Amino acid sequence: MRRRFLTALTAAGAATTAVAALMPAPAWAGANHAPQAPTRLTVGDQTRPLNVEGGPAFGWLPRDVDPGEVQTAYEIKVAQGDRTVWDSGKVGSSQESYVAGPTTLPHGTSFTWTVRTWDRTGAASPWAKPAAFDTGLADADWQASWIRRTTGEKDDYTYARKEFAVGRSPIVRARAYVAASQQYDLHVNGRLVDRGAAFSYPGEGYYKAVDITRLLKPGETAAVGALYHWYGAGQGRPSGEPGLLMRVVVDHADGTRQVIVTDDSWKVARANWKTTKYRNGDGRDYIEDIDGTTEPLGWDKAGFDDSAWAAPQVVGAHPAGVFTHLQDQESALAHETVHPVKVTKLASGAVVADFGKIIPAVPVVRLRDGSKDTAVTMTAGYLLAADGTVSNSKHDNQTTDLTYGYTERDGDQTVRYYTYEGFRYLQINADVPADDISAVVQHTAVPSKTRLRTSNSAVNAVYDLMQRSALYDSQEQFLDTPTREKGQFLGDSVDISLATMSGWGERRLTRKAIREFVQSQTRYWTDGRLNAVYPNGDGKRDIPDYTEMFPGWVWEYYLQSGDTGTLSQSYPVMTAVADYVRRYIDPSTGLVTKLAGGSGSYLNGIIDWPNRYGYDTAAVARTTVNELAVDVLNATARASKALGKDPSAYERDAATLTTAINGRLRRADGVYIDGLESDGSQSTHASQIANAYAVAFGLTSDPKVGDYVASLGLQMSPMTVHWLMAALADRPDDLVTRLTDPNGLGYGRILASGGTFTWESWEAPETGDSLSHGWGASPVIDVQQDLLGVAVTAPGAAAIRVRPPASGLTSASGTVPTQRGDVHVSWHRSGGKITVSVDVPVNVTAEIDLPTTGKVKVKGAADYVGQTAGRTVYKTGSGPVTFTAGS
Repeated sequence: MRRRFLTALTAAGAATTAVAALMPAPAWAGANHAPQAPTRLTVGDQTRPLNVEGGPAFGWLPRDVDPGEVQTAYEIKVAQGDRTVWDSGKVGSSQESYVAGPTTLPHGTSFTWTVRTWDRTGAASPWAKPAAFDTGLADADWQASWIRRTTGEKDDYTYARKEFAVGRSPIVRARAYVAASQQYDLHVNGRLVDRGAAFSYPGEGYYKAVDITRLLKPGETAAVGALYHWYGAGQGRPSGEPGLLMRVVVDHADGTRQVIVTDDSWKVARANWKTTKYRNGDGRDYIEDIDGTTEPLGWDKAGFDDSAWAAPQVVGAHPAGVFTHLQDQESALAHETVHPVKVTKLASGAVVADFGKIIPAVPVVRLRDGSKDTAVTMTAGYLLAADGTVSNSKHDNQTTDLTYGYTERDGDQTVRYYTYEGFRYLQINADVPADDISAVVQHTAVPSKTRLRTSNSAVNAVYDLMQRSALYDSQEQFLDTPTREKGQFLGDSVDISLATMSGWGERRLTRKAIREFVQSQTRYWTDGRLNAVYPNGDGKRDIPDYTEMFPGWVWEYYLQSGDTGTLSQSYPVMTAVADYVRRYIDPSTGLVTKLAGGSGSYLNGIIDWPNRYGYDTAAVARTTVNELAVDVLNATARASKALGKDPSAYERDAATLTTAINGRLRRADGVYIDGLESDGSQSTHASQIANAYAVAFGLTSDPKVGDYVASLGLQMSPMTVHWLMAALADRPDDLVTRLTDPNGLGYGRILASGGTFTWESWEAPETGDSLSHGWGASPVIDVQQDLLGVAVTAPGAAAIRVRPPASGLTSASGTVPTQRGDVHVSWHRSGGKITVSVDVPVNVTAEIDLPTTGKVKVKGAADYVGQTAGRTVYKTGSGPVTFTAGS
């Protein structure tokens, strides 16, 4: 278990149960001022959610100018209009996130809310500026029908529209509730106002609510509609069936309400996409070919002649057919239009646009002088061929055909494709000016971003590469890659989520993914396993050590967020995973042996991918599987304790398994081998991954094991490299080398090769593996914790540790987003002197661990704790503090 987990385990209980008001004032507390009004009000980590289901989960940041301040109580009020509908009263608690609100609010209704807090002396803050939220819809609330176009097409693009007369009274509120299988563009009065996706099983579907108040005019005719896309089973999406469901609610000042729903009065038509062939055999995206001559111009505006359109096929009023349940879509996509950094005209007359880096995007190209029936082809790609054209070779593009087609109509027109792909270059076989070429980049919406710079420019470049890669590989779900396999693999999700949670302050996509993998166990696995990818077109499929990654991931999410609700929901699955690994412990050895699951080369475990760097796969009691099993048991024990349950059985079994591993899976010199063979003998191979896991998961503190790990350079894939970096946490020189070496395997080589996205394998250019694979981004958290020095040590960032490294860098500065606010850290070492400046959010305590035993000058308020292992430790509360040590 990694050092941060050990700290968190001891801090978790106290942080979640102690009420600061009952504690004596800390030594750093000074003269008291009343707290300021709370800020950054959220519900479910969203600033203005429109579809809150169940009780709202309130969050805020308390503010106070005094050092060392804490929140000792809060009060929340919820109002509907001018009327208060719920008041929590004064609640003695330091909790400031996921605070449970009322569960009986009416559905589909707008509310405002505010909060005030009390400080350590009992002084109250002003009320916060009110924020707003809407409650969502239950299945019975829709009173709308699922509709679709009658078609047998495998790649279904369909327009659907409806016009209605808007009442003359002023509009006070208008919402469009939308669900579609599997993607939709929502249009209102000629404007594209929302894009969404529901790549899920029909019984686990999602819907969104969209504010359209300003898009409707009293007394005028309005047009609402959607372009929806269903393309069947593929990576990251089950087959399901095509369908669209919409409910538009318009509330007027005179108290009247208009409700427009999908039903047989709507009109549908085939959209102008020509189905051709699959881009590849994995993701199952189709090559997009759009016919501009048949585009129904103005279809989303009032007055459009839809007399030739057909009435829809009506599946039935929701819930109907396969569409048995809808839930609110918590996560959201952000879209940004970008332009190429360079456009080159080829001798053929074609142009090549270079967007500067690999992006997940749809091309958008304006053709000002179109000529009817002229065919325009476009080719996206990752690399340029020797002649300057965009390569569309299978080797360069992940065995994916990244071409696009378009047929012009006369005159000025803009072609915008629908389904994003990953690419850097776009070639157009027409003379298009640079200003007319763009792309719409999409990724999951995130609240903030880490700012980090160090004395090593290569570390900075690697950090930026990893952070961007994690963001771009996070879409409606976490991805394998934005080009070939857009599935939400469990191992990839764990890796990418570590980076998005720590680097971008992301919570919503991680929470959604965790809940979906919980659903995978409910749907498919009675023995405690989870799907390796979910949702997915191929149904039930597992990888044993992916299942083993789940409990540790849930705990990391809880540590970062403090979200007890999600921890509680996940806990039965965590215990089922723990029981799963326990069942495969061989009584004769005490080791997990032939852990059931997987197939082919993944039978009994994937270990690493794609290169196992010599790992002995013949071993039946694999060391990595056993080490992950220890993490399963420890994470489940921590969750038990946090939820007020008895952790002793999991702690005992974790200790027993650790003893068996250390007794049977090490050589005489203490180095871990790859496992036991079927005859009970030890493997003769000692991999880096087996030893890195041992250090990272806390099975050993033997420095000889750390020496061995460091001596091997980099012999772990991007899939598991986070645990190598974790094993090097106390070896900052080695950590910096592994991050930046341009000559060996790793990130330095990616950058030296001109890469702009983390790779699927360190050997990707030679092997044809993906050049856009986010799972290599996970060491974002390692750079934060072990080079900048900031780690969360108690759930929800109630406590943090700031621990600058003793070597490796001479300076670092950055801002780390946490659940309780941004932590600002800057440190600089020169000669024998080090200066460390920290600014801690209100309601957070910090352990400051300085790499010195000399005299320390403190500017600000901090308590001296002591010295250990050549370091000096202080404790401080909120506010800025600077520590200077040395000459």
